[in-house]
Amino acid sequence: MSPTPPLPFLKMNGLGNEIVVVDLRGSSKIFAPGEAAAIAADRGSRFDQLMVLHDPKLSGTEAFVRIYNADGSEAGACGNGMRCVAWMLERAGSGKTFAVETRAGRLSAVVADETAITVDMGKPRFDWQDIPLAEEFRDTRSIELQVGPIDDPVLHSPSVVNVGNPHAIFWVDDVEAYDLERFGPLLENHPIFPERANISLAQVLSRDALRVRTWERGAGLTKACGSAACASAVTAARKRLTDRKVNVMLPGGSLTIEWRPDDHILMTGPVEFEYEGAIDLSKLAAAV
Repeated sequence: MSPTPPLPFLKMNGLGNEIVVVDLRGSSKIFAPGEAAAIAADRGSRFDQLMVLHDPKLSGTEAFVRIYNADGSEAGACGNGMRCVAWMLERAGSGKTFAVETRAGRLSAVVADETAITVDMGKPRFDWQDIPLAEEFRDTRSIELQVGPIDDPVLHSPSVVNVGNPHAIFWVDDVEAYDLERFGPLLENHPIFPERANISLAQVLSRDALRVRTWERGAGLTKACGSAACASAVTAARKRLTDRKVNVMLPGGSLTIEWRPDDHILMTGPVEFEYEGAIDLSKLAAAV
């Protein structure tokens, strides 16, 4: 039997969020969780999220995109990763405007250049069952959840929303004043989140600016999380803390988030191409 040829990939990042893009259109290959985690652990293909393009299922889309976190789990959405996919598709000749399908639904993108790629992230979901939560909360702008003593909690009363993935946003005066690497894993796996959750700290700077840090479900502390930027922006507007168009400052850079009147969230930001590589699937299979 002939050896499996190496699988080409693109290594990119969106504001420091480490992304690997693999184009499997025309192939029947599907990554197993262990394979995705092994790729993430390899120095040459390390990632926060792996964006895998498969043949389109819906008419009018370029691909069906599966998204894997560094621990091998699947995500419903990745805003920074989608901008990287959009850049790749535009370079491959798909035009400046196109759509793809993900587990979270159909997403569209417009590429101006590598510094300004806009992705329509769809509509946020605020109902407790859609996030999902393990118990009913009628008002998800603020739920009963805290870290620390009851009479003096360190963090408390997050806003929750689903933007392709479950998100919990804790509103603080200074996002740097908390040890998110310590609290993130505990909150990500809290029983209130049956599918785990992305945990963010958000600080309101003005009516049109937020500062956000995120512990990503399945990936850990990252320099940027596009869906968390969207989640923070829409919940800030929902709580009347900001307007519906804001600049979200992340450790890796800034995104512009607009929550349109039609309920769709537009995310605009840059991508950076780093290098091309190839994954030796034969060696990988032996390692998992």
